Amino acid sequence: MTRPGVLLVNLGSPASPSVPDVRRYLREFLMDGRVLDAPWPVRLAVVHLSILPRRPRESAEAYRKIWTPEGSPLIVTSRRVQQALQARLPVPVELAMRYQTPSIPEAVRRLGQQGVDHCLLLPLFPHYAMSSYETAVVRVEREVARRAPQMRLTVQPPYFEDPDYIAALVESARPYLAGAWDHLLFSFHGIPERHLRKSDPTGAHCLRAPDCCAEPGLALSRCYRAQCLRTVAAFTRAAALPQDRWSVAFQSRLGREPWLQPYTDQELIRLARAGVRRLLVLCPAFVSDCLETLEEIRLRGAETFRAAGGETLTQIPCLNEHPRWLATLEGMIRRFLDNQ
Repeated sequence: MTRPGVLLVNLGSPASPSVPDVRRYLREFLMDGRVLDAPWPVRLAVVHLSILPRRPRESAEAYRKIWTPEGSPLIVTSRRVQQALQARLPVPVELAMRYQTPSIPEAVRRLGQQGVDHCLLLPLFPHYAMSSYETAVVRVEREVARRAPQMRLTVQPPYFEDPDYIAALVESARPYLAGAWDHLLFSFHGIPERHLRKSDPTGAHCLRAPDCCAEPGLALSRCYRAQCLRTVAAFTRAAALPQDRWSVAFQSRLGREPWLQPYTDQELIRLARAGVRRLLVLCPAFVSDCLETLEEIRLRGAETFRAAGGETLTQIPCLNEHPRWLATLEGMIRRFLDNQ
């Protein structure tokens, strides 16, 4: 008889906001060939000679601004989601981070010890990107093959326009949309344009035309930009938002090469100078609040917006432990269980 189980995977966080712990986290993250997709010798030189000498200290300061008494917001929230789901479900639910702890090898080992022979891998990334969804799936597949070869793995596909995910986003944003605001900015994590082209299964679609994301086809299955735009389209329909009161941007770029545009930091300035005074920012690619939402948007983004003439920037919290989001995750898992 099959013994099913569930593995939730998120990105990860340093163990603490200390410089050594942040350096350790950044080294593992940036040495991943699906994040910094240069040949290994080049990646080694860039990470160790250009990034690690200065970036850990800057990032540690940013982490200190958002750190809680319980630890990293990302880890704390993810654990609470895991615990809430475990209380609702009759099967083991484990949590792992792609980088650092709790680790994927340890989570796979725990599932194996509990007799799990069919695991649902549920990446906590609604959209497909080689630097998030793909790298998490590949790492879990590798560890299952090494540590639990008897375990079958079913991977939850990206759920960027799943009706329950969209409903959870709208419900979580509703209290903020009911207030006074001028504009809603959807800010997604950015990726290099090169990643989009490399992920294109056709090799001839992504970024080949200005409206390429509006065209149906095989590329949609791995096109991060198109999936982000599908999320926005579904959200704005469900929330009945006027076309002229929202826009889309991409944050967290690194380096000088082209990333997906427009860039969030530049969009904040543009909106303020265009007369937007009360700005809402929603970050649908992140299901849990983290450095990119709490420090980059809520703190630093608000400063940028005010300096350009805006008055208030309100970062709508991520889905975190919202009841509708927990119900969405539970629904995904129960559909998996029903097929056992």
